[in-house]
Amino acid sequence: MSGSRHRRPAARPSRPWRHMLPAALLLLALAAPGRAAAPAPSVLTYHADPARSGHYVAPDLTWTAAAHMHRDRRFDGRVPGAVYAQPLFWNPPGGGPGRVIVATEADVVMALDAATGRPVWQTRLGPPVRGAALPCTNIDPLGITGTPVIDPAAGAIYLDAMVAGPHGPQQEVFGLRLADGAVLQGWPIDVHTALAARGIPFITANQNQRTALALLDGRVFLGYGGLAGDCGDYHGTVLGFDTAKPHLAAAWVTRGKKGGVWSPGGISVANGRLFFVTGNTDDPPPGPHPAAPWGDGEGVFRETPALAHSTDPHDFFAPANYRVLNTQDLDLGGTVPLPIDLPDGTRRLVAMGKDGKAYLLDRDDLGGIGGALAVRQVAAGPIITAPVVYRSGGQVLVAFRAPAVLCPGGSSTTAVEALAVTAAGLRPVWCAPLDGRGIPIVTTSGPDADPIVWVAGAEGDGRLRGYRGDTGRPVFTSPPLPGLRHFVTPLVAGGRLYLAGDGRVFAFTWDAAGEAR
Repeated sequence: MSGSRHRRPAARPSRPWRHMLPAALLLLALAAPGRAAAPAPSVLTYHADPARSGHYVAPDLTWTAAAHMHRDRRFDGRVPGAVYAQPLFWNPPGGGPGRVIVATEADVVMALDAATGRPVWQTRLGPPVRGAALPCTNIDPLGITGTPVIDPAAGAIYLDAMVAGPHGPQQEVFGLRLADGAVLQGWPIDVHTALAARGIPFITANQNQRTALALLDGRVFLGYGGLAGDCGDYHGTVLGFDTAKPHLAAAWVTRGKKGGVWSPGGISVANGRLFFVTGNTDDPPPGPHPAAPWGDGEGVFRETPALAHSTDPHDFFAPANYRVLNTQDLDLGGTVPLPIDLPDGTRRLVAMGKDGKAYLLDRDDLGGIGGALAVRQVAAGPIITAPVVYRSGGQVLVAFRAPAVLCPGGSSTTAVEALAVTAAGLRPVWCAPLDGRGIPIVTTSGPDADPIVWVAGAEGDGRLRGYRGDTGRPVFTSPPLPGLRHFVTPLVAGGRLYLAGDGRVFAFTWDAAGEAR
C-alpha cells in the first residue's frame, strides 16, 4: 500500500488521451469456454458510459440469481469521510486485481482492492471546507462531490475538490496517476485563477461542483452550480481543461445569474457533442417584461468541445414557461439529459424537471424555446436523479426515481418509474414504491435479457432493492445499510455490485446458478 500524499507532482504519462473508449468495452463479458476468465472491463465514468445510460451487462446476474444476492462481509471497504460520488472500477494493464476508486468529502481519493476492499493507495488532496466557512450548504465538510472520470490511455483520473486554502475555499481540478495516486505534473488548477485570467468572475465560496466529469477530444469537462440553499451570486458554468498540457481550454457561462449546472449525472456525451442542463436564473418574472432576454436558465444545451455557447435553436431547448419555472424554482437542472438511440436509428434526448415533467427532444434539433417533441407529466413532485435507459420486450425504457403519480396508493408515494420511449412520445409502463433518494442503475444478463433496475433507499430505509425491468416486480431487498447519502449510485463490475456510504464501500455478490451461498 502506498502512503497518503499531499499534491506531490509526478511525471505525466506520455500518451495523452484523445478518444473515449466505446461504451461496449465497459460491458462485463462472458469468458470463452475452456479459458481463464478475461479481466472485467473498467468502468471509467459515471453511469457506465459517456452517454450516462446507467446500463451494465453482467452475464450471470439473472432474475433468479438476483434473488440470492448477498453482502460480501469479507470485503473491508473502509474509507475516510462521506461519499456522494459513484465509485469507479479500473483494471491495471498487465493483470492483477481490479481496483475500486472512491472519492470522499474528506478530500481523499482511494484505490481499494476490488476483491478484498483493502486499500492499495490513498491520496489526501488537502483539508475540506467546513460548512461554517460557506454562506449555505447541506454537505459538511465539503470536499469531493462530483464523480471523477478515468482516462485509461494516460493512466490518469481527473476530479474537482473543494479545498480549504490559506485565503478561503478553493475549487481545484486535479489529475492523479492511477497506479499510485500521485498528483500529475501541471495539476491542480485553481478554477478562480484560471477564469480570472479570462476576465470571468467566479466566487468560489458560492459555487459547488456536484456534476460527474466527462472526457471528450482530450479535454475533461465539469459543471458548476450553487450550494444547497441557492445563496449568493453565481452562474452556471461548464469548463473544459486540456489534459495533455494542463490548462483551461474552454468556458461556458450562463448569461443570467444563477442557472447552475448541478445534476449528479453532469454532462452526457453523444455523437461528439456535450449535453448539459441548467437550473433557474434570475430573469425577470412573468408579467410586464415580454422583451426581457432569456438568461440561459431552464435550458438543455448541445455544445462542441470548444464550448462556443451556440445561440442556434438547434443547439438549445427551454420550456415555453421557463419564466414561471424560474420564479417557482422548478428547474430542469436536477437531471442529466439522457441520449437515446431508438431501434430505427432515430436519435432522441430525454430531460426531466422539478416540475415533474419529462421532455422528449430531437437530439439533432433541440428546438429552441418551447421546441419539445412531447411533454408528459410523470411525477407529482421534483425529479432530481439520473435516469437509466435499457431495452425490454422490444421497447426502449427509461427508469428514474421520483415522487410518483403512477403508483397505486396516491401521488405521495416515492417510487421508481419506467417510461417507454418512442420517436414521438413517452408512455408509462410500470411503477414500484421506494423509500429513499438513491439513483438507479440497470443490469442485464445480455443486451436486453433479465433487466433489473437497482436503487438504494438512501436517507430512507437504507435498503438496496432490485426490480424487474419489464414489470417493476421486486427481485431483491437487502437489510438496511448505514450512511447512504442522497444520490448514491451503485456500480457493477467484476462480478460484484458496489455501493458507497459514510466511511465504507459495501460489496454484494450473487451465485450464477441462483443458489444461496
